[in-house]
Amino acid sequence: MVLAVGKLRDRSFAALCADYVSRAGRHLTVDVVEVEDDAALARKWPAQGETIALDVTGESWTTERFARHLADRMLHGSRAITFAIGGADGLPPALLARANLRLSLSAMTLPHRMARLVLLEQIYRALTIIRGEPYHH
Repeated sequence: MVLAVGKLRDRSFAALCADYVSRAGRHLTVDVVEVEDDAALARKWPAQGETIALDVTGESWTTERFARHLADRMLHGSRAITFAIGGADGLPPALLARANLRLSLSAMTLPHRMARLVLLEQIYRALTIIRGEPYHH
């Protein structure tokens, strides 16, 4: 699941995100849950499974490392993985502390709608790597 603060109002971003959700959905279920604010995010924060907070101070991985992490969790770990994306100010410290892992998509600051698109594409790309499909070069 991708748990994100804010709605994608830009139709082009929404269409691109929906495309990657659809592509990934051929391999496993990927849900995107949009919430209004940090309080709603805290209420939706899962009690079980692995929660990965997207944060600029988090670990920086290659796509291959990301794919290995997902593959490991799919085979041996959590049945559910939640990726949390904060709003314009990122995730609040209290929620970052509740995450199992902090992951950075870039050392550069990304708008949260761009972070969502990049994350969804990387989830799809990781699944193609895991399955040995030719999408990733």
